[in-house]
Amino acid sequence: MTVIVAGKVYVDPEKRDRYVEGHQVIVEKARAHPGCLDVVISADTLEPGRVNIFEYWESEEVLNAWRAISPRPTYSAEIRDGEVFKHRVSYSGPPFD
Repeated sequence: MTVIVAGKVYVDPEKRDRYVEGHQVIVEKARAHPGCLDVVISADTLEPGRVNIFEYWESEEVLNAWRAISPRPTYSAEIRDGEVFKHRVSYSGPPFD
């Protein structure tokens, strides 16, 4: 069963771009990890302090294996608020069927 981790976190707007850049090492290495289908940590285009998070994994086992070896970000900031959830996906198909 595939797993999606998705949501948003809020940091101080003046620290957001540095926060995103500091997490790029995680994105690069995660995308190269076997079983990773996609990972994105990006600045939101509308809200100045918002960071969007999206992870797509072949299975929970693969996600857990990744978390055991994932590098630390090169920069982090205090998360002021946010909502990030893990979803276990039982079906995937075309978006407009």
